[in-house]
Amino acid sequence: MLENMPGRERTSADDGASDREYQDHILPHVSRTFAFTIPQLPPGLRNATTSAYLLCRIADTIEDEPAFPPHETLRFLKRLNEVIAGRAEPAPLAAELGSRLSACSTAHERDLVRHLGRIVAATQRLDPRQQTAIRRCLDVMSFGMHHFQCSASLRGLPTLADLDSYCYYVAGVVGEMLTELFCASSPDIERNAVALRRLAPSFGQGLQMTNILKDLWEDRRRGACWLPGEVFARHGIDLERLDTQHLDPGFAAGLRELVGIAHAHLRSALSFTLLIPAAQTGIRRFCLWAIGLALLTLRAIYRTPQFTAAEQVKVSRPQVMTIVSITNLTLHHDLLLMRLFERTARGLPLAAPSSLHVTPTARALSSHEWLPETGIQHSGTSL
Repeated sequence: MLENMPGRERTSADDGASDREYQDHILPHVSRTFAFTIPQLPPGLRNATTSAYLLCRIADTIEDEPAFPPHETLRFLKRLNEVIAGRAEPAPLAAELGSRLSACSTAHERDLVRHLGRIVAATQRLDPRQQTAIRRCLDVMSFGMHHFQCSASLRGLPTLADLDSYCYYVAGVVGEMLTELFCASSPDIERNAVALRRLAPSFGQGLQMTNILKDLWEDRRRGACWLPGEVFARHGIDLERLDTQHLDPGFAAGLRELVGIAHAHLRSALSFTLLIPAAQTGIRRFCLWAIGLALLTLRAIYRTPQFTAAEQVKVSRPQVMTIVSITNLTLHHDLLLMRLFERTARGLPLAAPSSLHVTPTARALSSHEWLPETGIQHSGTSL
């Protein structure tokens, strides 16, 4: 474990350790979930996904740093993307960020930022197609995070369409990146590329909406709310006054609507996973474990709408082990996986497919301050 030392922070890996070893070392300290799922992937894909996640985590650490005013956050994010693209050296950015991050960032996050050069070096050794997918993801995500964080407040997002855009920028684009990484790793997967790309943003949105609902009270303590105001206003709830209204039946009704939408996206996530050939057991595990955790979390949220902390709806360790055991037994059997999903989701509300939207709104796209130049298509919209 990393620890704070008097007057300085101890380095978390020996200077002689390889970049890949450092990535494997730091991953469980900055994400228990991804440290659980990423090792299931085949080696080449595992390395690319680890690098991608850690770069996203660095971008997230920059965006979440309260000591940076918005214009400075934007400057740091642009510099990060320049570094990832190979147009700038990582050391100056790592040094400046390392000296500026406050105690609001964990010791492990600060350690990760100080070792930005190692993550970039590991990324630059990847296949060119993998690098392109990762750069494009970081470009779009960095813009989107900043765009929404600048207007974050306890009032929530104005509309459901805004929630769709937010989820796309912070998670849907990750689903698209994973699709490119998956397709690059196997010709058998690439045969389903068109269908996978169509479902990829929904895969990300299902997982992200679940996290938004689970973490709503923690987000509020940081001064942000990602719930759509229009949904709750229909039920008489003012999100700005949620601390006094969360026991109101109207809040449970609004939560029920969002659970139904997240549930529908998770069904698309299952369809996405079943397009992965059964022989690709590691990728299937990676996807199915994430879907299973999200589905059980949604179930807990739906059954306990009065919860006030993420811990109250967190999936227990025995439940995690159950997901692992059952998915391992049914990994190669699509029909059994569909039945397992149906059984786990029984009783959850389900939104109509027509209510699902995963592409950014034109208004959000029009405010993009730096457009990626990769030319990759996403969800019918070229960036």
